[in-house]
Amino acid sequence: MPSLLDLAALRAQPLVRDPFDHVVVRHFLPAGIAPAICADFPEIAHPGVLPADDAACGHGLAALLGELRSPAMSAAFSETFGVDLTGLPLMVTLRGRCRATDGKIHADSESKIVTALLYLNESWEAPGGRLRLLHRPDDLDDYAAEVPPLAGTLLAFRRTDRSWHGHLPYEGVRRCVMFNWMTDARVAGRELLRHRLSARVKRWTASMRGGRV
Repeated sequence: MPSLLDLAALRAQPLVRDPFDHVVVRHFLPAGIAPAICADFPEIAHPGVLPADDAACGHGLAALLGELRSPAMSAAFSETFGVDLTGLPLMVTLRGRCRATDGKIHADSESKIVTALLYLNESWEAPGGRLRLLHRPDDLDDYAAEVPPLAGTLLAFRRTDRSWHGHLPYEGVRRCVMFNWMTDARVAGRELLRHRLSARVKRWTASMRGGRV
């Protein structure tokens, strides 16, 4: 089966050092494939993060998730960031909706080595929801890059104590696959369990309020 993701485009993209090590690849998922993968994204009625293994994904998205877990993917990201990710646990999660309170500035936890976001929104006109890579932990307007979450766009960065990022408020559908190479399998397991329990609570709360489950 041909690859869904363009590793050559990732390797060809220079690593940007400002404000911290990152790459943006506009068509990591080629434009001809992106609409079908977007259509395969599960309906997620609640905000927050859902472990990918718990989601009812279509065949195309399931194949893409399999590629993300491949040795070739780890090798390509290792080459890009100059860090050996071989054999490290990979945590793969989905996010389907955004709250107005989401997007606060943060740097990611120390358990994450490389964070990558693959966006799956066919269009994006809103000023909010565009991830900004920041120079400071207290100013969303002091940014080096702003990335619209358009289908097929990859944003990946190496986590440090200064890898601050966030976005202006947005509420509604905002789809992405997030994958993180982690320091330890036990830590990854705890993170996934936390996300799983949180998702169950949100589904239960939505059902009690008469929302979609």
